[in-house]
Amino acid sequence: MSKARKNIKVLQYNAVFEQEKDGGYSVWVPSLPGCCSQGDNFEKAVNNIKEAMGLYLEDKMEAAKELDEAKSKQFLVPITISYA
Repeated sequence: MSKARKNIKVLQYNAVFEQEKDGGYSVWVPSLPGCCSQGDNFEKAVNNIKEAMGLYLEDKMEAAKELDEAKSKQFLVPITISYA
């Protein structure tokens, strides 16, 4: 029995880290608006932003899929009208 291969996309984004005055890091991804996180230390901040990015992209892909499905139910019909 052979296992089906799943295509995996590898994406790379830049993340901006800012060290907080009272400890920890805030982090955001400029190319993913609204995608941000934080962590008590750098390692936790990295892990947290990876999780946030995954959820962000999953949500965007699902929204794009729903939009494509809605578009597949739409069609154009030229309509000619006369008015005075």
